[in-house]
Amino acid sequence: MITGLDHVQLAAPLGAEEALRAFYTGVLGMTEIPKPPLLAARGGCWFQAGTAQLHLGVETTGFRPARKAHPGLRVTGIDAYAARLETHGTPVTWDHSRPGHRRFHCADPVGNRLEFLEPDGPARP
Repeated sequence: MITGLDHVQLAAPLGAEEALRAFYTGVLGMTEIPKPPLLAARGGCWFQAGTAQLHLGVETTGFRPARKAHPGLRVTGIDAYAARLETHGTPVTWDHSRPGHRRFHCADPVGNRLEFLEPDGPARP
């Protein structure tokens, strides 16, 4: 039986860690969490906010950002969150196609698609 989602992994090109750290901690407000030593040797970085974890792993050959596949991150104060991203130079694209939610997409510094959403009314599972 599945009991929850532990993390979502996205790929990044070799050497992108500093740009990722600046974006995920400085812009998104996530906290970097340490990788286990054996995994840290491979590069990349891990981030967490609440129970959501995003792992960015180094793709050593043929990196291509995820443009369709993406994590969906729940936020509060979605308008302020979108404004924060845009203030930091990250364009957002609003999408009104999911009933009961306000949401937008953006790309991280290496081009991976991210979705941010907030329920219109009381929180839904």
